[in-house]
Amino acid sequence: MARAAERDAEQERSRYSHLEKMTDLVAVWEVALSDGVHKIEFEHGTTSGKRVVYVDGKEEIRREWMFKLVGKETFTVGATKTKAAINIDAVSGFAYEYTLEINGKSLKKHMENRLKTTNTWILNLDGTDYRVVLEKDTMDVWCNGQKMETAGEFVEDGTETHFTVADHSCCIKAVSSGKRKEGIIHTLIVNNREIPEAVE
Repeated sequence: MARAAERDAEQERSRYSHLEKMTDLVAVWEVALSDGVHKIEFEHGTTSGKRVVYVDGKEEIRREWMFKLVGKETFTVGATKTKAAINIDAVSGFAYEYTLEINGKSLKKHMENRLKTTNTWILNLDGTDYRVVLEKDTMDVWCNGQKMETAGEFVEDGTETHFTVADHSCCIKAVSSGKRKEGIIHTLIVNNREIPEAVE
């Protein structure tokens, strides 16, 4: 029993081991993309000039002894290699402001745009959580970071996009709302049950 507790404690320490080294951590963001929610962490050593970017705990950029303390660090996030940038601006004296851009837009604008261009559902099937994302512009469907094989068909009142998650048949129905401002309504049906949309 004691060994199991020690092993669990060791796994917990190793999962967060990169945080122990982050003495200059200045910003943490969570970014929802089609392939998942990604955590971006930024270290900025204002005395050493160090800059380190972590994406999902993995070091993506490390720069030591940067004499220019302001600027921009660019990198990619997720399976789709989405472009991201951290802007470092001096506010006053030795105070700095850090802003994250995704595809050239502020994080706030990116999130507002995602609300218009995607639908997200969170569901539990056979004890496992799944995050299903529909990209409305391409009709691509993602589930837990994987782009799904889909089959689309036209039906009497709109379209249906069929796919399978863990041996469960799934269907995203697209029907007109009848109102110009609302546009098309997308509904996820799993095992003949409607899944409520998640807000990220």
